[in-house]
Amino acid sequence: MDFRYSKFDPTKLQREKLIKALEELFNYLLLQTNGDVEEALDRLEQLGNHHGIFNEKFSIDDFKKHLEKKKTIETTHGGQMRLTGRGEQVIRRSSLEQIFSSLKKDAAGDHRVSAAGQGNERLSETRPFEFGDPVSNLEPTRSLANAIKRAGIDDLSLEEQDLEVYETEHFSSCATVLLVDISHSMILYGEDRITPAKQVALALTELIQTRFPKDSVHVCLFGDDAWEVPKAELPYIGVGPYHTNTRAGLRLAQEILRKQKQANRQIFMITDGKPSALTEDDGTIYKNPFGLDRRIVNKTLDEAAYCRRLGIPVTTFMITDDPVLVQFVERFTEINNGKAYYSQLDRLGSFIFADYLKNRRRRMR
Repeated sequence: MDFRYSKFDPTKLQREKLIKALEELFNYLLLQTNGDVEEALDRLEQLGNHHGIFNEKFSIDDFKKHLEKKKTIETTHGGQMRLTGRGEQVIRRSSLEQIFSSLKKDAAGDHRVSAAGQGNERLSETRPFEFGDPVSNLEPTRSLANAIKRAGIDDLSLEEQDLEVYETEHFSSCATVLLVDISHSMILYGEDRITPAKQVALALTELIQTRFPKDSVHVCLFGDDAWEVPKAELPYIGVGPYHTNTRAGLRLAQEILRKQKQANRQIFMITDGKPSALTEDDGTIYKNPFGLDRRIVNKTLDEAAYCRRLGIPVTTFMITDDPVLVQFVERFTEINNGKAYYSQLDRLGSFIFADYLKNRRRRMR
């Protein structure tokens, strides 16, 4: 067999690494600009010029041609650049890769639960053999050790009471509603909370579509009111001049989950915590942005209790550390018997994915 070796070109490798880094940055800028390709490219050009990335050998125009060649962006008949369907998929995959890379480094990504039994993934733990356990799950070393301990090495015999089998995990289907707060406070005081939230929503939908096709995920936004958005629109969503109608979001999530056939149902809610709006029986919106309005709070807590009665846990991802708001979330979580995480923006994805993978995993006897 003949082997042919080409001369190693370090400049080509460096260029490939540069393009990959630019693609990741461009994808993140697209989320910040709500999918506006031209604005994202303008910001990228400013950053590139400031840091000396673009030059005569590789300019922003070269990068645009690269994106067009990959068919992630296209130019409309009106001369405007926009994302293609392939480009939207690239953003989802990029979000998923970034979040899972952080999960691998994060000990919080490893979750175990207390019950186990037949399933499709073998664990290192063992338990006594029970009638009906597959022989392929027998753990020979511990089974033999049990026999020796019982009868001794000179009268060795293997009986049913000596046998141990590997534990396994059973994965059951799960229906998830991801509620994303798009009230004005999500960008208040110059802090961008909405972009990481969008990145999580994109990555979660990509995870479920590719790895768990029997699961379902619905993404809903809540501001003055609540509404579901198609997955294809996720890169384009943005914060509005809205208050926070948490109760409306929970009610919409309940309505969606009632129609699902999956064994497990759950709500994930990304918010900065403060409910400030309420939908009245006549459809009007009652708003109070000052402090925690007791009427709004109590109605929201009633909805948390109703979710509990329906068997729907709510996991709240709180992206602020205001003591008053933390106190509200703790009360909300207690009433729902759910969970709450108080996460930094750069760890939001890790927390959500760790919890999603835990909640859809069940060990059964």
